Amino acid sequence: MSASVVVTYRIRPEAIEEHLALVEGVFAQLRHEARTDVSYEVLRLADGVSFVHVSTARTADGSNPLPGLAAFREFAADLAARVEAPPVSSPGDVVATYTPAG
Repeated sequence: MSASVVVTYRIRPEAIEEHLALVEGVFAQLRHEARTDVSYEVLRLADGVSFVHVSTARTADGSNPLPGLAAFREFAADLAARVEAPPVSSPGDVVATYTPAG
């Protein structure tokens, strides 16, 4: 089963560098563990402080494995102090996706 979620939020300008480092930590752990049970993408919008996260879990029950990662827990631990307003999370269904081989 797969389940997708989209999360949007704005970071306080003074917290951008810390935030980007924490995001990279999550991706470093995903690469190190070579996870195949989740697809994850983080976009920083043109205003420089708005972010969009898109994750798709590919687990038997549709549960997202990201919260179980140590780096993700570190990312989330002080998120409230970095954001201007609480993140908005919305479930979604993947209609189509393309990932080049390589």
